[in-house]
Amino acid sequence: MLKIIYPNCCGIDVHKTFVIAVIAITDNQGITQYYKRRFSTYTNSLNELKKWLEAYSCFHVCMESTGKYWIPLYNVLEDEMNICLAHPKYVKAIRGKKTDKKDAQWIADLYKHDLVAGSFIPPAKIRQLRDLFRYHMKLTYMQTSEKNRYQNCLTWSNIQIASVVSDVFGKSSQKIIQHLLDNPNEEIDLPTLIDRRMKASIEQFELAIDGEISDEQAEKLRVIKAHYDAITFCKNDLQKLITELGKEFEHERQLIQTVPGFQNEFTALRVISEIGADMSKFPTAKHLASWAGMCPICDESANKKHSTKISKGGHYLKPLLVQVANAVVRSDKYPEFKNKYLQLKKRRGHKKAIIAIGRKLLVAIYHVLKNDEVYNAELYHYQEYVSPKKTLTVEQAVRLAINHGYQVI
Repeated sequence: MLKIIYPNCCGIDVHKTFVIAVIAITDNQGITQYYKRRFSTYTNSLNELKKWLEAYSCFHVCMESTGKYWIPLYNVLEDEMNICLAHPKYVKAIRGKKTDKKDAQWIADLYKHDLVAGSFIPPAKIRQLRDLFRYHMKLTYMQTSEKNRYQNCLTWSNIQIASVVSDVFGKSSQKIIQHLLDNPNEEIDLPTLIDRRMKASIEQFELAIDGEISDEQAEKLRVIKAHYDAITFCKNDLQKLITELGKEFEHERQLIQTVPGFQNEFTALRVISEIGADMSKFPTAKHLASWAGMCPICDESANKKHSTKISKGGHYLKPLLVQVANAVVRSDKYPEFKNKYLQLKKRRGHKKAIIAIGRKLLVAIYHVLKNDEVYNAELYHYQEYVSPKKTLTVEQAVRLAINHGYQVI
């Protein structure tokens, strides 16, 4: 018989307009009594739910993370209750025997035996910072989309200015394009519009702008540029808000900035918004790496490993770590990461090697925050231990010596 960990707990099935709560109280004989009630998702009704739980002395709550609908309920119960937020796939009831009340009771039954793995939910301040950073990322994606649309309009009109400049949204490029839009029938004086530091010659610019912009495409270019400028304005305001909110985590930000690749203040704050500032939530660095989706999944059956792909977690943190890792391995300032990358790349390829470097960076951040100390590169300067019982061929021994920096004569 399964051991009962929470004799007084509650399971909540969350929906858009209502929630179903079932309190499961188990006595000393192992007999469980259930108390069921339905509440709306309005704030006053959620406060009634809180009072109802307190009346039964129920302070252990488990609920499924249904879309964004769990957030208001979590905010109301967070201060008084011990909440376990579960992924729906871990608490899904058997098909054919599903009702809202049965779902809530099933969640309560699983939770009273401690069979539900809770999700990592950072404090309210971190959640606010995370929400702002993710919205900032969405605005960046929108900016990129508008840039691509802008370039498509130029290509449609056979304005090949992208072939002679690195950025179509640069000052010189925008001056030329704006002149073409405002004065389509006039001759353009390129020397007055082009910066003297431009590598392309005047003749190359003349060939690049030798196209025809229709009235429809010209108006579309104006609309796209106006939308791009509006998004840029919103991003700047959002960055000010994020910087102001991030002042509370000044010490943690300074510690993360000592890790290679995270010198930028905004990048360090973005890491804090995803993993939080309290590393006690993760027992080890391996738990953090698993949560971030930076390690292989467990897919083994009959003593066979079917897949070693990384998990799907960390949709926002993983791209950041990969981006930083790609920058770090190109620099000679951080040999502890570059050498490891080159060593792994020979055997496993670029993609797996860069994920490994991203994981090492995340582990470094974990220890920096947990131990409250700056990054120490000397801890990574070690040689791989080779067991004396292990035999090597001559070719393997030569390769090992070369990987450790020795010249083989």
